[in-house]
Amino acid sequence: MWIWIPTAPPSLPTQAFPEPYVLDSRRCISYLTIEHRGDIPEEMRAPMGNWVFGCDVCQEVCPWNGDLPSGDPPLSQTTAVPELGELMRMDRATFAQCFAGTAVRRTGWSRLLRNVAVALGNSGDSRAVGPLREALAIPDPLIQEHARWALDRLASTLAEARSEAPGCSS
Repeated sequence: MWIWIPTAPPSLPTQAFPEPYVLDSRRCISYLTIEHRGDIPEEMRAPMGNWVFGCDVCQEVCPWNGDLPSGDPPLSQTTAVPELGELMRMDRATFAQCFAGTAVRRTGWSRLLRNVAVALGNSGDSRAVGPLREALAIPDPLIQEHARWALDRLASTLAEARSEAPGCSS
C-alpha cells in the first residue's frame, strides 16, 4: 500500500484507492501494465480499458500537481502512434527495435502484448478479432491467456451490441 495525499480518493476505474490516503498498488493500472509479471487478474482486465502502458489518472487528479508546468506537449495528429492491432502483431525483434531506449522496453514484449490483448478485448471493435486470433498461435502462455480472454470479452460485447441494435428483437 502507498500513501495518498488528498482527503478524498480519486475515482479510478480499478478502485485502486480503497480509502483516503491509501493506494492499493495491486489495483493500480500503472503497476498492472508495467511492473506486474504474471496474468492480470480477471477482475482488473475490464476496468483497465485501453491502457497499455501506465496510467496518468492519479497524476492528473493529484492536487499537488495542479500548479506544475505541463510536461511533454500532447500528441499531435502527426505523431506516429502504432495501432493496437499493429502492436498485437509485433514480433520480439520489432519490439526491441521500436522501443529501444524507451521506458516501454522495460515491460518487455510478452507483457506489452498481454496489455495490448486486454485493451483490444475492451475495445468493442470487431477488427480486433483477427490480431487476437493470430496471438493465440504465439508460443507464450501469458499472451495466449489474455488473447483468449479478450476474444471472449469481444464476442460478448459484440453480441450484446447486435442485440441492442435497432430492428433486433430481444
